[in-house]
Amino acid sequence: MPCRDPHAERPHRERSRWRGPIGTWPAFVLAVVVLAAANLLLHRWTGPLRLVTAVAVSALLLGVLRWAGGTLADAGLAPGTLARGARWALVLVGLVACVYAAGALLPDTRSLFEDRRYDGMTGGELAVRVLVTVPVGTVLVEEIAFRGVLYGLVRRARGTVWATIVSSVLFGLWHVLPSLHLATAKPALTSVLGDSALGSVLAIAGAVLFTAASGVLFCELRRRSDSLLAPMGLHWAVNALGYVTGFLLR
Repeated sequence: MPCRDPHAERPHRERSRWRGPIGTWPAFVLAVVVLAAANLLLHRWTGPLRLVTAVAVSALLLGVLRWAGGTLADAGLAPGTLARGARWALVLVGLVACVYAAGALLPDTRSLFEDRRYDGMTGGELAVRVLVTVPVGTVLVEEIAFRGVLYGLVRRARGTVWATIVSSVLFGLWHVLPSLHLATAKPALTSVLGDSALGSVLAIAGAVLFTAASGVLFCELRRRSDSLLAPMGLHWAVNALGYVTGFLLR
């Protein structure tokens, strides 16, 4: 009987380190620094400049992962898993569409979709936001960052649970700046929290907690589908279809 090489049967996932010019944790710190700067720029910039920045940041983060020895598979972008991820994404988009349609039709939940930021928005502006701004300026950069690069780095070093916790907490903190005027933008929140400084703080804290919890769900979708396309699909549906619903109910 031929001898078996025990190393040949060792699962790929059991390797605790990548071989790269930079270690896993220095790469993680570098990725967080890049995201901190990107958060400030993306919050300040709009239009084509924001889109270019989002694409550049996404590419830079994937470069950091590669520098640490990671691959596209570690980011959830392995070619062999894209078809399954796309199927997951289509199902999730359909589920969100059904939930939003039901919420818009029910009087008790219709007010949740009201948003003063839709006032004066045209159909063309809505189309650009749904088809360009959300998928490129929001979904692409956030999913590559939090469920791709950061998740992949921490997962290799500490496992899936820690990867989910760390990336989800950082995902929640990422939404502090976009939530600064949330209490006054949404009438449903204003009626509950008021327009005081305390109301703004509570709205921001609620947004951070909600997005962190959403991050856990996105990470689980990434794990189960083994593809970044699944959380991308859900992320796009929640944001883009939310805009569509709010626009139609304004």
